[in-house]
Amino acid sequence: MTKTRTVLVVGGGSAGNAVTILLRRAGHTVDVIEAKDDWNATAGSGITLQGNALRVLRELGVWKQVEASGFGFDSIGITAPDGTVLHARDDLRTGGDELPATVGMRRPRLQQILIEAVRASGATVRLGTTAEILDQDADGVRVRLSDGSEGRYDLVIAADGLGSATRAAVGITTRPEPTGMAIWRVAAPRPAGVIRADLTYGGPAYIAGYCPTGESTLYAFVAEANRDRAAIPPESYADEMRRLASAYGGFWPEITGHITDPAQVNYTWFDRMLVEGSWHRGRVVLVGDAAHCCPPTLAQGAALSLEDAWVLAQMLTGSDTWDDALFQAYHERRIARVRPVVEASVQIGRWQLDGVRDADVPGVMARIMTMLRELP
Repeated sequence: MTKTRTVLVVGGGSAGNAVTILLRRAGHTVDVIEAKDDWNATAGSGITLQGNALRVLRELGVWKQVEASGFGFDSIGITAPDGTVLHARDDLRTGGDELPATVGMRRPRLQQILIEAVRASGATVRLGTTAEILDQDADGVRVRLSDGSEGRYDLVIAADGLGSATRAAVGITTRPEPTGMAIWRVAAPRPAGVIRADLTYGGPAYIAGYCPTGESTLYAFVAEANRDRAAIPPESYADEMRRLASAYGGFWPEITGHITDPAQVNYTWFDRMLVEGSWHRGRVVLVGDAAHCCPPTLAQGAALSLEDAWVLAQMLTGSDTWDDALFQAYHERRIARVRPVVEASVQIGRWQLDGVRDADVPGVMARIMTMLRELP
């Protein structure tokens, strides 16, 4: 039994919520702060959770809620722009044979499940709150919160996402870089025949796809070359996505008919980032998107973040000595797994941008999924 420590988790997304649940289970005192007042409870359309993400969610004790809320499937389809199915293959169950290969679900529902688990853990939660690191030494970190309070913690975990202010505050200068692609996403009713994710390469978009997220819902997306976001009025988002999506057949005409509310359409650039060297400075440690991000071409962003939280919590709860050696070991354990996923995700997008017709996308996917089946 390791001694009880105090931990500040900065950021209440998937990684921050997961590490909070696991550290509280081990008996540590955890404060969570989240900059957004609504705890990101309504953000996003859908999310694809592959088996290695489901494995962590099961460890968190929320798998049954995820299973009941989402839509599980074990295959993926490749279709022509007109909707003709060119190929359907079984997906590798990267979380083990007892879990489905993939679960699609509404992103707000996943967040709500994790929020409930964090609250049930007994962690202290402050919303609409940010942190300023005042100073640190070999034993802890002194922090001032935006509500004016100050505290000292044995560890600060930076889970504050792609634009992490904590990452920058401790002198890590790595920043996300656009890859050249962007994605339109929307939630929509699920046609009865959609029972798996289908992807189309080609047409007016580089990728068009959809994923079932429940008994009556799905989320759909189209990826194109990125454009100046300032030149796209938000009120035109539905028109822009519908214009791209209307070129596709199969189930797309039914889906496209529901792309009418611009407030429900999300437009995001693809970014790449990987913090090199180490993911900590003293007693401040990065997890999730604060340490790495990749395009969703392999649908591994959330899974890698959840794995970070699981691995870090395992290492913290398994040692009484929280020092540079432990935090560096965490980085070395994760970088060997994260780097290939980031590089492969970027490569798949690069092939599309460059118009490479003989790219071995299935081979890359199979190699990465085989690796991810192993425990992190």
